[in-house]
Amino acid sequence: MHQRAQVLGRRALNRALLARQFLAERRRASAAATIEHLVGMQAQAPNLPYVGLWSRLQGFRHAELSHLIQDRKAVRISLMRNTIHLVTARDALGLKPVFMPLGERGYMRGSPWGRDMRDADMAAIRRAGSEIMAERPRTIAELAKLLAQRFPQHDGPAMAYGVRYMEPLVFTPPRGVWGGRGLVTLTTFAAWLGQQPGPAFAVEDLARRYLSAFGPASAADMRAWSGLAVRDVFERMRPSLKVFRDEQGAELFDLPRAPRPDPEIAVPVRLLPDFDNILLGHADRTRILPPGKHLGMFSSNGVMQGSVLIDGFVRAMWVPANSALVITPFEKPIPKAERLAVVEEALLLADFLNPGEKHDVRFAPVRS
Repeated sequence: MHQRAQVLGRRALNRALLARQFLAERRRASAAATIEHLVGMQAQAPNLPYVGLWSRLQGFRHAELSHLIQDRKAVRISLMRNTIHLVTARDALGLKPVFMPLGERGYMRGSPWGRDMRDADMAAIRRAGSEIMAERPRTIAELAKLLAQRFPQHDGPAMAYGVRYMEPLVFTPPRGVWGGRGLVTLTTFAAWLGQQPGPAFAVEDLARRYLSAFGPASAADMRAWSGLAVRDVFERMRPSLKVFRDEQGAELFDLPRAPRPDPEIAVPVRLLPDFDNILLGHADRTRILPPGKHLGMFSSNGVMQGSVLIDGFVRAMWVPANSALVITPFEKPIPKAERLAVVEEALLLADFLNPGEKHDVRFAPVRS
């Protein structure tokens, strides 16, 4: 007879997630070790990981991550969900082969460029593109122009995006370095890291790492985070995992010894960057987001901003405005008893973003 699985409520899942994401308390850890523990950090906007690491680590300074990127020990590459993530070089080599099929599928089936290239010799285009990008870091526009010269029968941008999606490329500095400016440029893994991607990490190992940072979680949760179909993977791993259920009855898997704190423990206010992976790590995001809300409640228009966790849940957003950090609550005002902690954390973030300046915190009207 199977033992009935323990039910974990929303707060229990929230506290487990915060503990594993280093948000229940800041850790003494290196940026590289933290990036690996989190299995990468969302880096579509290159400065976002800096805020994510500041929120999680004691004494984090911009230079630590900038040096990792400049020294080629950390890189920005396309991975989960075909979006740009910051990972260590070691993880880049093992993770990229796992997600390469997503790039090819995304280009050939899901992009406007790929639909017009189904009769093209994509193997030849990819080889040529890889040779061009290995010469030096280039923009996609440069690549498009050079490919159009070699294959004039095809659209240059369509070919360039095929190479961008299907060849293992790295985004290069100065973008990604704190304060770095410049065009978006890429080069090949071999040119930047000295070797091609591989060997690929086992998907079972990736699942364990996902649970370590995001569990307890379902197969649907990991698929939402990664883009990979993993139901069979969890079934193979079932004997080595602990099984729970959420309040809706969905089956959740977890590592037996992973932290699952008391749901009622107090947690500090935290300010996270826009699209932090903690907000993207599950199919059911109510363990962190308000029920009925989704990431569409943020609209950055290219401005650095992010979410405010109060009692562990997203209750507001922050955005810089001149010398102030503006806090906009969702659904209802932030009670006065909680405002002091929000102001203290917001002032620390403002000083991290613009050291040495005088800062202020303002509360905007509620945004429904």
